[in-house]
Amino acid sequence: MPEALVVDDDRTVREMVRRSLSKINVDMIPAGTAEEALQAIRTTSPEVVLLDIMLPVVSGLDVFREIRELDRRLPVLFITSSSESNVAIEAMQLGAFDYLPKPLDLPKLNELVSKAIENRRLMNIPVALPVGGQKPSNGDQFVGRSPQMLEVFKSIGRVASENVNVLIRGESGTGKELVARAIYQHSPRSEECFMAVNCAALTETLLESELFGYEKGAFTGADRQRIGKFEQCNGGTIFLDEVGDMSQLTQGKVLRLLQEQKFERVGGNKTIETDVRIIAATNRNLEQMVQEGTFREDLFYRLNGMTISLPPLRERGNDIALLVEHYLNQACYEMSRTEIEGISSEALEMLLQYHWPGNVRELQSIVRQALLNSTSPVIVPSFLPEEVARCLTPDSLLFEAEAPVEDEQGLPLSDLQLFVDQRIAAQTTDLYSETLEAMERYLLTRILNETGGNQTRAAEILGITRGKIRDRIAQFGISLEKTVSIDENAG
Repeated sequence: MPEALVVDDDRTVREMVRRSLSKINVDMIPAGTAEEALQAIRTTSPEVVLLDIMLPVVSGLDVFREIRELDRRLPVLFITSSSESNVAIEAMQLGAFDYLPKPLDLPKLNELVSKAIENRRLMNIPVALPVGGQKPSNGDQFVGRSPQMLEVFKSIGRVASENVNVLIRGESGTGKELVARAIYQHSPRSEECFMAVNCAALTETLLESELFGYEKGAFTGADRQRIGKFEQCNGGTIFLDEVGDMSQLTQGKVLRLLQEQKFERVGGNKTIETDVRIIAATNRNLEQMVQEGTFREDLFYRLNGMTISLPPLRERGNDIALLVEHYLNQACYEMSRTEIEGISSEALEMLLQYHWPGNVRELQSIVRQALLNSTSPVIVPSFLPEEVARCLTPDSLLFEAEAPVEDEQGLPLSDLQLFVDQRIAAQTTDLYSETLEAMERYLLTRILNETGGNQTRAAEILGITRGKIRDRIAQFGISLEKTVSIDENAG
């Protein structure tokens, strides 16, 4: 049975916590002083510590620092009567698992203790993706071994040395600018300038001025001449991101530049020659825009000297694990989180099942959020943002009962009254345990359906540990597949 070390000088609080924890089958190890608490950690192996900040003689925050020296994986839940916000902030900054004020909300306490115990269990499982601790390479990197990404790498290799324009296509966040930079870095123009312009971030007037520059007096506020990106980038490469958002007027000027390598600044009549290679990117359907008349067909063909299509992250398979490892290493180095050992297999499985609407950019953000949420050396599911668990791909963990779950006589377990009546008619002598088992079987199946098979979320809703969920799944013969399947001979 798991044990919780409760450190509080108030015996009444310790007894109240003991009774509350007994409801979730957790034993209590009592300690009234810091010395008793530290000795208990040395001689026993509690799964969680409930630590009062306002201890006599020494602060609970100082005790926490000593606990981290003894066992940095041990989750610590602070409890205190202090109402000062800076106390809670400091506790969480130190790496506390959570913080609960007095008077204690006992159901909430039980919920947090159950989570902490599950985290402790996960800490003892070898990490699925260890953090190497090495300094990441300078600059952005392409990470991937999937067949789709290998084709992207090959395309970059084929086109980089050729003086042709390239159109990069893919969803937002897939890394289109990385492709543009890779083409530039492997091209004969790599010693010249590279500039990126986001066409969607600027109004029509501002984009035109940004690309072509303007003469003094060209418009109100133009108190001096300005050189545009095409002129600055002479001899180099310019990356036009979100080119599908470019206005018709700007499209016409870009088309002339592509045809003649000539242009005029806004408000000027002097023709300027330039030599730039254009790499464009979009997440929009340019063919459809051409049909609708919102994008020039001649410009489309000029930009599309070669197309490189980036796959969405959800289609890149094991690349997700490689990217998680890469960005976790990077974030640990940048945040000086040298204590992080890696990510648990459960957390990695959740990331692999997530559908990644924001692609690689979202993955990088979620890894950083998980690191900020972490209170122990291993990244576990509870450290991941809520949207990861809430938005798991329905097809990956779907539980849909094709018919109501029935007992061996064919009676729906959801109808408790009929079940009891039937068992009485059968002259059972074990109605209590039979009814509890029927209720538990129905409840577990119902909640697993509700959570889409997410055992961690089901444990949170039911208020029990994930280990107990697994035990019941085995006991009742529940098959975790696309439909609920129960072995009627189990249990």
